[in-house]
Amino acid sequence: MTGSPSNCFVKHLTVLAHNSCDSPLCHKLDTGVCSPEKRCNYTYGYGDNSLTKGVLAQDTATFTSNTGKLVSLSRFLFGCGHNNTGGFNDHEMGLIGLGGGPTSLISQIGPLFGGKKFSQCLVPFLTDIKISSRMSFGKGSQVLGDGVVTTPLVQREQDMTSYFVTLLGISVEDTYLPMNSTIEKGNMLVDSGTPPNILPQQLYDRVYVEVKNNVPLELITNDPSLGPQLCYRTQTNLKGPTLTYHFEGANLLLTPIQTFIPPTPETKGVFCLAINNYTNSNGGVYGNFAQSNYLIGFDLDRQVVSFKATDCTKQ
Repeated sequence: MTGSPSNCFVKHLTVLAHNSCDSPLCHKLDTGVCSPEKRCNYTYGYGDNSLTKGVLAQDTATFTSNTGKLVSLSRFLFGCGHNNTGGFNDHEMGLIGLGGGPTSLISQIGPLFGGKKFSQCLVPFLTDIKISSRMSFGKGSQVLGDGVVTTPLVQREQDMTSYFVTLLGISVEDTYLPMNSTIEKGNMLVDSGTPPNILPQQLYDRVYVEVKNNVPLELITNDPSLGPQLCYRTQTNLKGPTLTYHFEGANLLLTPIQTFIPPTPETKGVFCLAINNYTNSNGGVYGNFAQSNYLIGFDLDRQVVSFKATDCTKQ
């Protein structure tokens, strides 16, 4: 589903239709509830504690294809947010739903655009703001060519929106660190909204030690603001190890630009490992630092996700 600022009521006043809570569309939402005015209200929360509340609405949405042709979708379903808190601000137009659920942008435009599929190429952190990440939708968004690796998406009945894949283990340089003896299918969530990778404690501890052993710098231990993170200070680019994430059928090689958070003017030469730990879970998250400089294609029709190493600043 797509969330929008409260001024969508004004901009679309002549064409906006609010859905009744008796509508079957309202029941497609996990959080759809009936308001006193019989409108379908929703509430969505996010991992950073941001929250959006609003009313389910419909309008005609028009998209421009890569050939320049205009494609209109009538009765386009979206959320008109009028109470957005947390990480949202006045400079943002809203959110687009890229999940696999029935009300997401991907599911709604799929029949018009040649299938429920999309691709993304995220630029690395601190890239010049004039250079944008790129996304493609529908036919033509497939990731093809030399170097492409593909892993199955794993569906969960209780969560049809998120994208889960199966991680078998991680290599730090040539040292292979497997998951625990029992590998659960769909143990990693691919999430472009989470910056770091997050690993189960038993795997994180071993990765931490191996990365530490492969960085020829002294670990920062006297800065309480950094907490337990693996951080180093250097005035040049960090010479850290490569990490390979071994997914089912797909090995993804990551360089330090994808595994370490680079310094900002405020952090003054401090690089920190962009991996956190889950203390009470056997699963994890594959976040947007690791996804940068990869062309990644999600094909919901085939239930696979494909990766191709790419300089996303030149797409």
